[in-house]
Amino acid sequence: EAPEAHQEIRFCFARDGIQIAYATVGRGPALVKAPNWMTHIEREWQSPIWKHLLTELSRDHTLIRFDQRANGLSDWDVEDISYDAFVADLETIADTLKLERFPLLGISQGCAISIGYAIRHPERVSCLVLYGGFARGAYNRGPAAREQAQAMNALIKHGWGQDNAAFRQMFTSAFIPDGTREQMEWFNELQRMSASPDNAVRLREAVCNFDIVDMLAQVSVPTLVLHCRGDAVAPFEEGRRMAAMIPGARFIPLEGNSHLILDSEPAWPRFLEEVRGFIAETS
Repeated sequence: EAPEAHQEIRFCFARDGIQIAYATVGRGPALVKAPNWMTHIEREWQSPIWKHLLTELSRDHTLIRFDQRANGLSDWDVEDISYDAFVADLETIADTLKLERFPLLGISQGCAISIGYAIRHPERVSCLVLYGGFARGAYNRGPAAREQAQAMNALIKHGWGQDNAAFRQMFTSAFIPDGTREQMEWFNELQRMSASPDNAVRLREAVCNFDIVDMLAQVSVPTLVLHCRGDAVAPFEEGRRMAAMIPGARFIPLEGNSHLILDSEPAWPRFLEEVRGFIAETS
């Protein structure tokens, strides 16, 4: 039977009263995945973008995921969309589930959020696994990156909710340039379902403003950093810098262009092997 059949969705309240939706699936020790750009804990199981990852991660663990505030099944009507709120939501999930010690997986913006949590609660994080991440959002990577991100955010604001997927396709092409047509259509649709145009802009603005470079030296838990060389969303160099500044972090460069790792890519088996091995070694 498919793992999604066993997924349980529940809700809890963040500190400011916002409802956060979370899901648990699989059996075994807990593995927590921090949220990334546009999630929908219910629909991701049908998605050719996420299904392979979720299936594999829930094979040996109880996989815990949640939709960040303002998207997916969590509350959309939200005042505070900020780095601190994102980290606090992760704290809420860990506390609600009374998790004592667990590996923490961050993908994309989830890496910075996971790092924030691990610095505040080192005794609860057995290891950090960070894929496709960055310590500096696009607004803090120099004038060219800032200009490009601002242009992108303007396009989201005006084009996101339209039936014509052209605007969302720009994102999709950056996130999964080697994706199949089916994968691209899924990603376009997932984005539309996951957030309103206004929330999509606010979430991206918050992430573009991330700057946790000064915090990296405070990470004290075992850390594995993986990054695809051709990543067009979070430049490879950002992942490498992040790894270099985290004490003792292990860095694995992966071949490929995707920001979200697809099961058709040569890097996928290596990603799985490295992540499994690292979690087993540190637990």
